[in-house]
Amino acid sequence: MEAAAELINNAKKPFVIFGQGVILGKAENEFKTFIEKTGIPAAWTIMGMSAIPTDHPLAVGMLGMHGNYGPNVLTNECDVLIAIGMRFDDRVTGRLDKYARQAQIIHFDIDPAEIGKNVKPAIGVWGDCKETLPMLTALVEAKQHPEWLAEFRKYEATETEVCIVPEKNPTCESLMMAEVIHALNEETKGEAVIVTDVGQHQMIACRYAKYNNSKSNITSGGLGTMGFALPASIGAHFGAPDKQVIAVIGDGGFQMTIQELGTIMQSGAVVKIMILNNQFLGMVRQWQELFHERRYSFVDITSPDFVKVASGYSIPGKKLVKREELRSSLRELLNAKGSYLLEVMVGKEDNVFPMVPQGCSVSEIRLK
Repeated sequence: MEAAAELINNAKKPFVIFGQGVILGKAENEFKTFIEKTGIPAAWTIMGMSAIPTDHPLAVGMLGMHGNYGPNVLTNECDVLIAIGMRFDDRVTGRLDKYARQAQIIHFDIDPAEIGKNVKPAIGVWGDCKETLPMLTALVEAKQHPEWLAEFRKYEATETEVCIVPEKNPTCESLMMAEVIHALNEETKGEAVIVTDVGQHQMIACRYAKYNNSKSNITSGGLGTMGFALPASIGAHFGAPDKQVIAVIGDGGFQMTIQELGTIMQSGAVVKIMILNNQFLGMVRQWQELFHERRYSFVDITSPDFVKVASGYSIPGKKLVKREELRSSLRELLNAKGSYLLEVMVGKEDNVFPMVPQGCSVSEIRLK
């Protein structure tokens, strides 16, 4: 612990990356205290999202294949990398032999098998981060790193200009996934529990949704489980019955566990279901477009009438096509007394960027 504190105290460009271990350890307050004392920029894995509010002054975004520009690039420029409750999976690291080679790495984890498994740390700290973080916080010096934090904001500005503004304000006729999630976030004000399935909609939701409270982002993460969202949202409702639970699902994943509409009907669970329907297995299609010259194979989907199917389970709903009806349709979804299904028809070839192509380093992240 003393060696870790010494590295952090001497660092010029320290960077914290954190995962679900902070949430599972119920160490959100301990984590916030640590980063606020040290002034270190912090980025989350997809499973760590919501451990701190997404608008926290030291929050710099999401890591990984479809994460934010700055956290990915600057992973390879920091001098001390502090990993807390995360496992350095391949979606976060990209090409391992080009991952944070310049940095001294400190890895906090409750599972000793994870420390050094994928990335060899200079210092490993084995323990529950709810206990270990206060020990570290007591030893580190109070600091700020304004110039280093400003580097993240520069990349954020570039990403905003190239990706975020065009995606949230599209000029095409069809609705786009990012503008739908952005509008949903504005309507919920970051207070909803959002449960995502697997695919492009999952990455878009995790990129554009905002969270004020821990355990608000529910996703299967590295398991990659299509069909996860609908049954998981039922569990989320019973786990937090006072919260607005919204299941964001693709047209492919929804059909994997569509029978769980029966569980909703029988149990009386209140789940707001939003299907982003692009008539494709979108994530696979994106790879086939970008890396296989649009040789589309088994990615087109023909779906049933989801609204009619839901009505058979006594769940009302509607199909949304027109942009001018987006806000009113979202309010109808959110204000429904019971469960409700909103099917949103979105652009067929809407891609998710930024993106770290397979076999590349995190520094080679693409903005388009």
